[in-house]
Amino acid sequence: MGLGEQLLALSGLATSIAVGLLFLVAGIDQWRHRALLPGVIANYRLLPRQLILPAARVLPVVEVATGVALLIGLRPLPTVVGIALLLLFAGAMAINIARGRGHIDCGCGHGVLRHPIGWPLVTRNGALAALLALRLPAPPVFGAIDIATAFAAGVAIALLCLLFQSLAALAASPAHRR
Repeated sequence: MGLGEQLLALSGLATSIAVGLLFLVAGIDQWRHRALLPGVIANYRLLPRQLILPAARVLPVVEVATGVALLIGLRPLPTVVGIALLLLFAGAMAINIARGRGHIDCGCGHGVLRHPIGWPLVTRNGALAALLALRLPAPPVFGAIDIATAFAAGVAIALLCLLFQSLAALAASPAHRR
């Protein structure tokens, strides 16, 4: 395997760890604030009313399960589910932005802070889905240093995503507008 292919495989592993952490954090937070989640899903106005409550009950479980599976390195099903979730969320946000409803909460986590949807989140989810697709082909056998490097990069990517998401939520909060 060439250096380029090895770097792509390591990038896929790092993204898998980052997306796993993001799903785990979001799923746990959605579970903690599960009374609010049906309202968040209803605000997207994409599901029939009868499906909102079942979706609110299943979504945190699917996100936590997918996050854990990605973190422990299972593939390819968790990778496919992760890509599908990221693209589903990006599509739901894009539809609502196009409808002029960019003010609704993304439901990405942090129940205390509202995170308005926007093109940066759509772009982030698309980019993470594309990078996660690097994990679909059978990866090479990595050494301990490669795995440690990918783990550190994945944690850094997840922390940066959460940092920018929180900064955007704070910038959009009413307290910031005073």
